[in-house]
Amino acid sequence: MLILLAFIIVFHITSAALLFISTIDNAWWVGDNFSTDVWRVCTTNTSTCMAITDEFNEYHSIQAVQATMILSTIFCCVAFLVFILQLFRLKQGERFVLTSIIQLLSCLCVMIAASIYTDRHEELHRGHGYVMEVSKGQYGYSFVLAWIAFAFTLISGVMYLVLRKRK
Repeated sequence: MLILLAFIIVFHITSAALLFISTIDNAWWVGDNFSTDVWRVCTTNTSTCMAITDEFNEYHSIQAVQATMILSTIFCCVAFLVFILQLFRLKQGERFVLTSIIQLLSCLCVMIAASIYTDRHEELHRGHGYVMEVSKGQYGYSFVLAWIAFAFTLISGVMYLVLRKRK
């Protein structure tokens, strides 16, 4: 039981780390001389960054991605704290339902963020506001990490739903 508990804790911490990295790091859309995320656009040659503001096309879509990624990260951290609290407060044989619900909300939020970015990426990287041509890029590793975090949070949410407290 102790090994299973350690595995679940490590899995949850890994999910949170993936969410933090994919939310913060500047690599959702990358090209030869630029990288962009949901916060800013940076050129790799001159190491200058420009914040994404309401001057950009589809700014409301970027704001939706920002909000849902932040919510997902917060839900994941809250789920971990609730799990630790439930570990000491639940009676033997009860399930970690509250932790599961919060973790599945985190999963839903990261899925919404990555789906919005996937659907709107052509409009996001076209038009005025950019000082360089960013439409000729590809998805970066932060975008991929967001989808991996989706899978991890889904799996851990289901694990918490199935898991019963034992001695």
